[in-house]
Amino acid sequence: MPWDPKTYLAFADERTRPARDLLSRVELAVPHRIADLGCGPGNSTALLAQKWPNAGIAGIDSSADMLAAARATPSQAQWVEADVATWAPDGACDLIFANATLQWLPDHAALLPRLFSFLGPDGVLAFQMPRNFREPSHALMAELAAEPRWHGKLDGVRDWWNVLEPDAYYDLFAATARRIDIWETRYVQLLEGPDAVYRWTLGTGLRPFAAALDGEERESFLAEYRARVARAYPMRGNNITLFPFQRLFCVIAK
Repeated sequence: MPWDPKTYLAFADERTRPARDLLSRVELAVPHRIADLGCGPGNSTALLAQKWPNAGIAGIDSSADMLAAARATPSQAQWVEADVATWAPDGACDLIFANATLQWLPDHAALLPRLFSFLGPDGVLAFQMPRNFREPSHALMAELAAEPRWHGKLDGVRDWWNVLEPDAYYDLFAATARRIDIWETRYVQLLEGPDAVYRWTLGTGLRPFAAALDGEERESFLAEYRARVARAYPMRGNNITLFPFQRLFCVIAK
């Protein structure tokens, strides 16, 4: 199931806000070389370009559809189609930035030190990831996947198993980093319109489950999830649904 920029950007402000909050804690003078990992349609890259208009910025993503949307926006960035899991720059970076990307990749104990090694002196690795996985929005996916009608194809499908506890990220860098800044924020998002949480998850966390199914099986799974998540997050009379969402932030300076 390919990434859909339109679905992803249906909640562009809410998805960009954590990138803005992460960037606000990055302390760099004048970075010359920036990599935005998992840049998607370029919303996080635009923040980097706005803050440092003279920097060389590379937006890296594995989705051709997302990069096509990014290329359609005015930007100084170069857009690179690559798998973040195996990507390597051709020179040292001043900032490696990842907004809601690394949760899709395994083995953070190896991946993150590898990314950190790509930084030049005084460089910064900054990333944020969702840690909302025990909330109904995500728990319902696992609940449905465990039911007999879908278990055969969805056994082992998850969207969150790569994210570690905050102290694990501290331990990864405690011996090598000059500065470590780790925090969590629980946003209470005000999403507008019907089926808001369903539409949110359809653009991100629900994708692995939908991708593992076909035809009527996919449609019935999505319809059942849509009904259950609507009950878990009822829309108020003003067409607003409150959607609490927790995220983990790390800024690691070399």
